[in-house]
Amino acid sequence: MSLNGQLPVYPAPPGPTAMVFGAGTLPARLWFDEHEHPQHQIAWATRGVITVEVGDGRWVLPPTRALWIPGGTRHRTGTYAGAVMSGIYLDPDRTPVSFGGSAMLRVSGLLRELFQHLTAEATGPDQRERAESVIFDLLEPVRVVPIGARLPTDSRARVVAEALRADPGDPRTLGEFAAAATTSPRTLARIFLAETGITFGQWRTQIRLAASLPLLAARMPLARIAARVGYATPSAYVAAFHREVGVSPARYFAH
Repeated sequence: MSLNGQLPVYPAPPGPTAMVFGAGTLPARLWFDEHEHPQHQIAWATRGVITVEVGDGRWVLPPTRALWIPGGTRHRTGTYAGAVMSGIYLDPDRTPVSFGGSAMLRVSGLLRELFQHLTAEATGPDQRERAESVIFDLLEPVRVVPIGARLPTDSRARVVAEALRADPGDPRTLGEFAAAATTSPRTLARIFLAETGITFGQWRTQIRLAASLPLLAARMPLARIAARVGYATPSAYVAAFHREVGVSPARYFAH
């Protein structure tokens, strides 16, 4: 947040056509403060993996995926292991497509080449307009549900939440967590439901799946991912992922 308590707004400079490109190298563990842009944005990592948080949802994006962020949408962007990020800003008045909200996009080989074509200094305004019209036709949402969960604020539930964020594979039961938080299981369950909108079990599933996404993007074997985030078998992890997200882990980042 800015010093006066207002959310930072970062407008991109206008360009000769609908799209303006920005790029930068993000070191590991860099996170930008929550902010918004008046323009639409396509957040895309040309190398590495970036994460974008929009509300309670978390989107993890390797180079085969990008995120459409409508203008005026609060979001927070960062990377755990470092990335090269391209921010593509679109003038709403000159953009003929809209997805009604944040949407994961499939970045095909052709779309990647067109993005790179638009960043070349030799590309003139007429060439840009032709390339952009093709890009608008190629923007393809991936029908998935964002992963993530709101953090509780109650001190007892927050102790549990921070423990699970630090180690999603922590096998303790609700009763064991309640004892560690010096409260009863019933009270702890009631706090999670009241403050996050979902049950403790659903909240833990969301945290586990969110923790698995960077590992999935890095192509770690499913057996190792499942064990790392608390599932006894790869099939249990795959079933939970498909149930919550709508697609299998294999399809989430598929080309």
